Parts: sequence; structure tokens; C-alpha cells
Amino acid sequence: MQIDLLVVPRWLVPVEPAGVVLEQQAMAVDDGRIVAILPADEARRSFQAREILELPRHAVMPGLVNAHAHSAMSLLRGIADDLPLMDWLQGHIWPAEGTHVSPAFCEDGVRLAAAEMIRGGTTCVNDMYFFPNASAKVAQETGLRMSVGLVVLDFPSAWAQSADEYIHKGLEVHDALKGNPLVRTVFAPHAPYTVSDAPLRRIRQYANELGIGIHMHVHETAFEVADALAKTGKRPWQRLKELDLLGPDFIAVHMTQLTDAEIAEAAQFGVSVAHCPESNLKLASGFAPVHKLLQAGVNVAIGTDGAASNNDLDLLAETRSAALIAKAVAGDAQALPATQALHLATLGGARALGLESEFGSLVKGKSADFIAVDLSAANTQPTYNVLSALVYAAGREQISDVFVAGRALMRERRLTALDEAAVLARAQEWQQRIRA
Repeated sequence: MQIDLLVVPRWLVPVEPAGVVLEQQAMAVDDGRIVAILPADEARRSFQAREILELPRHAVMPGLVNAHAHSAMSLLRGIADDLPLMDWLQGHIWPAEGTHVSPAFCEDGVRLAAAEMIRGGTTCVNDMYFFPNASAKVAQETGLRMSVGLVVLDFPSAWAQSADEYIHKGLEVHDALKGNPLVRTVFAPHAPYTVSDAPLRRIRQYANELGIGIHMHVHETAFEVADALAKTGKRPWQRLKELDLLGPDFIAVHMTQLTDAEIAEAAQFGVSVAHCPESNLKLASGFAPVHKLLQAGVNVAIGTDGAASNNDLDLLAETRSAALIAKAVAGDAQALPATQALHLATLGGARALGLESEFGSLVKGKSADFIAVDLSAANTQPTYNVLSALVYAAGREQISDVFVAGRALMRERRLTALDEAAVLARAQEWQQRIRA
């Protein structure tokens, strides 16, 4: 049987079943999909591959899924560090966005983010930012899988002037992307404190009609919760529940301030949580109770947040941080072990997007979204436990190859679909403009 690609790594980490590491196995890929995983010797006899990718020092695993990012904000990296969330937003980020955000800003920012994310092994990103049509354009150019957030706010921006206009423009973006195999849409009301009840009711109605999800910052800080209680007498989670926003298509981002009852309700409603540990640390926003969420049966995924608050888009490092913080918060060294952390960074993210049947694990029939990690470096030797090496020791610079739907986005550390020099030159131009 003739196929496009045969991948022959030292180790194959399928994520499904959990904890499995395959040796002397090969993955056959044709027409963008995994057609078989079988012993390497048998694969060489059974398939005539147009290309054989020999990876004798590597672990091959599913591509990482960044469950929450503001990709275009890469151009604002480092402009307002070491500040609490509301000072950071109101005093620095929102003014900078008001001055500089445009379609060109978003395209250039997303290209910069795409270069960083692909280099770091991210094959899918759930994005939230202005001009989602610009983000979608770059995703299609680069081959990066993207869930494009249809942003909604009560206040004006360069993208729209009112909640009605945000929703209208978002629906136009959704219609334009129908049937796209790599770029999907998700409603992205910013947060409970920036979107009022009427738009949220409309978003729920449209989400039900169109069959797309909702992606929202929720309970990011103690101040957010206290402020809502003071103004309305309700915690934001309670308000969202009363508005029928919560459900298996809802991704709640951050979730650092939760009662045990809210954790139980998250499981009951089938809500997914996008956990952004490093951004929460940097903004001193708090700690998501990941171990409790997982014990309750809540699907948890990992996100980077934006480069203006992280300050990188390194999902492999984020996965390590998530595992370590979970242990400290739970007071349990067995909380979020390496196997489970890898699940959050791959299949957990795909599940949050409702796309776990398409990617997130290396299983026959799924899209060939995978990365190769060279474990021969000093920091990952000796390799007693591949899963532990990937989570606790490997760095993104060890990721050599990145594929989405069988297409190479990076080969031997060289980006194939982006002119990296041009991307960096544009970033320098924006730096000069923003600094001025």
C-alpha cells in the first residue's frame, strides 16, 4: 500500500491509552490522517511510503493544544510587566490597544505568535482577540489549526462599536469560515465584567443554533468575584448559570476562585476549564484548583494566555508549570502526574474544543497532528521514563518537527510556511511604532 509518510521514532507516545509509550513502532500517514500504528519492521514491509521520517533519538507525540491565547498580543510582549490584572488592563493594555490595534497589527502579531507556537510544538490554538478574520487568514496561511474567537464586549474597540456589532461581525466571520478543515469559530465574550446580560443571552441562542462553543474569562481574580458580589449580590459563576451559558460547549478560562459547589457544578454542566498557570502566577491572580477539578471529573486543558501577560507562548513549559503548581496547591506530590499533564496539553484541549475525535491523540483515523521531541540532549539523559522526560525536563528547543494534518509546519527546526526573517522585521517595526 502506497502512503504519503511513514514516521519511525525511538518512542511513540499516543496519549490514548493513557501512560502508554510504544517502542519499535511506526506511524503510517496518508492524506493527512493516521492509517496505522504498527511494529516498524511490519510497517516497512506493508507500506510503500513516499517519505520515511526516521527519528532514532525522538519521542513522537500529539501536537500541543493551546486552549487559551490572545495571539496578536505578541506585539505587546513586555510593555507592562509586574502589575496586578486590572492595573495592567486598564492602565496599560487597553490604552495601547486603543492606539494601535488594526487588521495589520493583528495579522503581524498572529504571524509572530504562530512562529513561536509552531517552534514550541503547538499545533492548535484557541484564540481570543479583535479582528478574528485577520487571525483566521494567518492560520490558513501557516497551516496552524485555530479556533477563532468571535470577541464580544459592551464597549467599543477598533473592531466594533457595540455588543450588537461585535455579534454581527462575528457571525459574518463564522459564515466565511464554514467548512474550513483547520479553522473553526467559537464565541468569545470577554468576561462577566465586560459583557452584560442581553448579549450573553443572544450568544447562548446563536451558539445553540450554530453548534459552536463559548470561550470566556471566568473567576480570574478574587477582585472580579468580590466586585460582582458588591454590585449584583451574585458571584459571576452564579450569573452565568442563571443565563444558561454553562454547558459542555463552554470553556471557562482561569477559574482561580472556586468553591467546592462551583467545582461540582462545573462537572455537572460538563464545562471545560482552560488553565493558564504562568499568566496567573505573573499577575498574582491565584491558583486554579486543578487537582480538585480533575477529581470531580471536570475536563481541564492548558493555555498560555497572551504574551503580554506570560510572557511567552511555550505550552511545553506551561505543562510543566501546571504539573508542579497542582502538586503544591493540593499538597500532594501525586497530583497531576506527567501522564495526566500530557493529557491536559493534548487531548484535554481537543476535548474542550469538542474536537477530540479529530486530534489530540495518535490513533488510527485521526488527523496526523504530531510533533517530534529530540530526547538526546543532556537535560533529558538518561531517559528512564519518557513521559517524565517530556513534562519535567524537555524544552521547546528540542522539538524538531511539527505536522498538522500530515503537513510539515517545521522540519529539523526550520519553519516551512512562514518567512521568519520577515515576521521578525515586522515585529521590530511595531516595536518602534508602539515605543514612539
